[in-house]
Amino acid sequence: MALATTLTRAQFGVDAPQVKVEVHIGNGLPSFSLVGLPETSVKEAKERVRSALINSGFEFPMRRITVNLAPAELPKQGGRYDLPIAIAILAASGQIPPSSLKDTEFAGELSLSGQINGCSGLLPTLVAAKNAQHRLIIPIENHADAELVGHQACYLAGHLQQVSDYLHGRTELANSANQPHWIEQSLPNDALCLSDIIGQHQAKQALEIAAAAEFNLLLVGPPGTGKTMLANRILPLLPALNYQEALEVASLYSIAGMTLTPAQLRQRPFRNPHHTSSAISLVGGGSQPQPGEISLAHKGVLFLDELAEFPRKVLDSLREPLETGEVVISRAKAKLNFACQFQLIAAMNPSPCGDVEGQRRSTPDQVLRYLSKLSGPFLDRFDLSIEVPKLPSGSLSQANSQSGETTLQVRERVLRARQAQLDRQGTLNKYLAGKALDHACQLSASDRQFLESSIEKLGLSVRSFHRIMKVSRTIADLQQSSIVERRHVAQALSFRAMDRLLHNLNQY
Repeated sequence: MALATTLTRAQFGVDAPQVKVEVHIGNGLPSFSLVGLPETSVKEAKERVRSALINSGFEFPMRRITVNLAPAELPKQGGRYDLPIAIAILAASGQIPPSSLKDTEFAGELSLSGQINGCSGLLPTLVAAKNAQHRLIIPIENHADAELVGHQACYLAGHLQQVSDYLHGRTELANSANQPHWIEQSLPNDALCLSDIIGQHQAKQALEIAAAAEFNLLLVGPPGTGKTMLANRILPLLPALNYQEALEVASLYSIAGMTLTPAQLRQRPFRNPHHTSSAISLVGGGSQPQPGEISLAHKGVLFLDELAEFPRKVLDSLREPLETGEVVISRAKAKLNFACQFQLIAAMNPSPCGDVEGQRRSTPDQVLRYLSKLSGPFLDRFDLSIEVPKLPSGSLSQANSQSGETTLQVRERVLRARQAQLDRQGTLNKYLAGKALDHACQLSASDRQFLESSIEKLGLSVRSFHRIMKVSRTIADLQQSSIVERRHVAQALSFRAMDRLLHNLNQY
């Protein structure tokens, strides 16, 4: 009888818990049993491993083979277990030295010929193996994932025979110990420059404030006024991702079966789902839970165009993730957490016919019913809402002489304001709460009374009160003011277009 153990890792959300692959070869009728809560794709490994071993020139033991994937309570899925199972069988049958498997992890799917095929979702495995200081052997097709992490002890193989020769010490495998690609940071190009947008100075200012503290922004205006253009130009205003943030984003994309190119590593994601999207596609889920659009927008921007066309139930499913920065998906077999710290930018028409306050074809009741598609608690999650009006007469003819500031000019102010926030309190103003908010945004008694009376007049919530304080603090940071003054508070109140629109409609 012979026993051998190899190490691998399961995919469990963004985590990669370690799995021991135990192989026992005993006497009895020839059989191949696989236990340890394997899904169908893992059970099929029996046929793939048998053919791969035979076609690679190895001897397949014609005895009773039992493979255990421990821990048994952890669900296993995918073809990543083929390579560790095959290596454990070779070690148990004496075809490779068991001592060569110490502190070594394997992951890869085998073809019938013994070729090692790539697997999706290996990035968390690479990170976990690096943290555990284990040697890792993965498919050569996953070299891009390996280069992202820069694990010094990660080796790439294309065939089962290559792995065997390496473990015998007869040859070397390619090493992926390259430096991560996100060391160099490139400045935004001129393809999406703010100066391309004619007029809309207040909307541009709102975009700058939103970028300075990652505020949620709602753009309200008739069709063709530049709402989508404005939303697409927020990304170049934001700083590039740092090492840890880039790794978090890349892990989520890896789990979803998507690959980021080296040029995309430091770019913040920008997701723009269609208004027919379901709640599961936005939040995530499925029988085997996968990250949704809000998780794919982690550390970036989620843009919802035609906001009022989204089903109300779908939009309300975003309320908790917007507050907590994570989404919890519970299933019978597992409970997974996916990070979703994103900035929400949305655009919508002010009425069913697209005109401001429905002045031409919609009655106030029709406009109110249209806006009622958005629940009050959901609208309360927007820190800024701004009207994007039609351009006044003559604006197009004067466009060349009034180009406005470029993205790089605005970006410089945004980065300076963000750094001031980090130096003062260690986080952006959006994430301030409690005493930290009161300390950062100290208002005089008269200014505080002015803000409270404005909140009462518009019928806003306590959450809105705190959001306006944060916006006021950010406006002061952009203007390099150490204190928050009345003018900053008044300007913050001017970015509440949706509240004023609903307030005016309710007066009818």
